[in-house]
Amino acid sequence: MSAAPVFWSTPLRYCRWAARERPALFWSVIVGAAGPALMPIVPPIRHYFGDVDPAPIPVTYPVPNGPRKQLSGYDD
Repeated sequence: MSAAPVFWSTPLRYCRWAARERPALFWSVIVGAAGPALMPIVPPIRHYFGDVDPAPIPVTYPVPNGPRKQLSGYDD
């Protein structure tokens, strides 16, 4: 078993070693780094293919105009 190469002296060699010996950690770092890099790229592609953003969810209840009906019965 060979020792792990030091990252800062030979980063490409270290990446090759990590892809072979520690693939779960290596690819999770690659996918995690790709997320923020793709944030400005993906929305225009979505809109180009017709995927539109949904309408915003209402955060208030619309109050009707005019007087309220007077309730009767059940003695609230």
